[in-house]
Amino acid sequence: MAETIFVGVAWPYANGPLHLGHIAGAYLPADIFARYHRLKGNKVLMVSGSDQHGTPITLRAEQEKKSPQEIVNRYHKEFLDCWQKLGISWDLFTTTGTSNHAQTAHDIFLKLLKEDYIYKDAVPQAYCPECQRFLPDRYVEGTCPYCKFSQARGDQCDECGRTMNPSDLLDMRCRICSATPSFEVSEHFFLRLSAFEDRLKSWVREQTHWRQNVLNFTLSFLEGGLKDRAITRDIDWGVTVPQPGFENKRIYVWFEAVIGYFSARKEWAKSHGDDAAWQPFWSGDAKSYYFIGKDNIPFHTLIWPAMLMGYGGLNLPYDVPANEFLTIEGKRLSTSRNWAVWLPDYLQRYDPDPLRYLLSVNMPETGDADFSWREFLRRNNDELVATYGNLVHRVLTFTYRNFDGAVPAPGELDSQDKGLLAKAQETLQDVDRLLYGCHFKEGIKAAMVLSQEVNRYLDDKAPWKAIKQNKQASATAVYVALSVLAALKTVLYPFLPFSSERLHKFLGFDGSIETTGWQVQSPVPGQKLLAPEPLFHKLDDSIVAEETSRLGSGESSESE
Repeated sequence: MAETIFVGVAWPYANGPLHLGHIAGAYLPADIFARYHRLKGNKVLMVSGSDQHGTPITLRAEQEKKSPQEIVNRYHKEFLDCWQKLGISWDLFTTTGTSNHAQTAHDIFLKLLKEDYIYKDAVPQAYCPECQRFLPDRYVEGTCPYCKFSQARGDQCDECGRTMNPSDLLDMRCRICSATPSFEVSEHFFLRLSAFEDRLKSWVREQTHWRQNVLNFTLSFLEGGLKDRAITRDIDWGVTVPQPGFENKRIYVWFEAVIGYFSARKEWAKSHGDDAAWQPFWSGDAKSYYFIGKDNIPFHTLIWPAMLMGYGGLNLPYDVPANEFLTIEGKRLSTSRNWAVWLPDYLQRYDPDPLRYLLSVNMPETGDADFSWREFLRRNNDELVATYGNLVHRVLTFTYRNFDGAVPAPGELDSQDKGLLAKAQETLQDVDRLLYGCHFKEGIKAAMVLSQEVNRYLDDKAPWKAIKQNKQASATAVYVALSVLAALKTVLYPFLPFSSERLHKFLGFDGSIETTGWQVQSPVPGQKLLAPEPLFHKLDDSIVAEETSRLGSGESSESE
């Protein structure tokens, strides 16, 4: 029976280009997962969008002397281009700047206010005497009181991941002018997060299927006790506050951005001509998965669930498979120092599947992982080109030349033939189980093991030699190999969609892989093949020095 799967993915700030940390952290695993479930015949809705509010946007706008909307428009357009080129298969990628999103945020705000989960209070707010204005949290920097990181923000420490208020920081300073802020009283609305502590504890402890790092991280926050958090700020860019007297304030971005998962459902449903089409993805047996980086864990395992509990009638997250961080050439990624590999730059020079492959086999699922150009070169040349790509090309080329461009009819299968075909079915089941459980790194490795098995099989059978004495034996070996290639194009499709679709066509199948489903689609004897071409291309060793030299230099799309 088909399952209903909602895939919510972190909303990137539209204040700078995407980098590989973003892709490895959330977007690639989400796409692999969504593609897999579509292949299984499940109902999938995968949404996200550009987070266009908050101080990351206004900071960039001030730096460039442009309006926040101009910044948003530029990067949202760039995001859409990158998603298309990388093959991220959204059902909807929108923005938080739509009237639909504002209405949905107002709806949730007012419902929580009515239920007394939101209240008003006057609190000290950071105020810069030099800039003569209240400072949003990200305009305040200082030293984290927990881990002593010297560049912690007023809302969160990027080093230890703890959320905080500006007043918690040590050596506090204004990010714009470096002056020491004072604190002036300002009236704001607060989310009564403390009211959900017991319910959240009970719920979180039931989530034994969560990744251990996500579960431990969440429980550590709960053990420290949950504090109420301000959900409005003195800023003029964002979703308005639907209450009189707050016309010059806005709903704080951390509160309204997660509402995007819910507002996107309405926009998607309306675009499909059925305003109620979203409901099966948020109720009943539907499972909702949230793909994020580890710095966003508490917002998705505590704050968003609390908001959903308070609103009522909506499914809580089923899983939050957050990934750890990606380092670059052994160093922590830094956008300000341009120590990053920018996705637009990569896509200008290289094909998408080699990157998807490297980030899949090296995905930071349970610990930080590193990207290096030398490893990228090695994985591309030794594994994609020399192992998998060479296997595909030599089988297809040999068949095309020696069997009139068609799949040959096999003779009687021996134990080795049957064993390899059984291994293909076993791999399909193994990868099925691994992807269902969000174990992407293990999934692609299991698929690649099958390609190695085919290489060993062909070394033993040597159909290019057998054809001279026993064409039927050669035909049988080729048929078995083609059948396993058909299995590989299916199990690798979620990871490598572009090359898998090309293999699908080379094997002579009609339509797309997604329409054939999660099965070994063995070719039919006599099925016409397309003239084969290499799936992947060998890269020159010189790219390592060339690309490494760009790190830390001014040669990039733009740093955030």
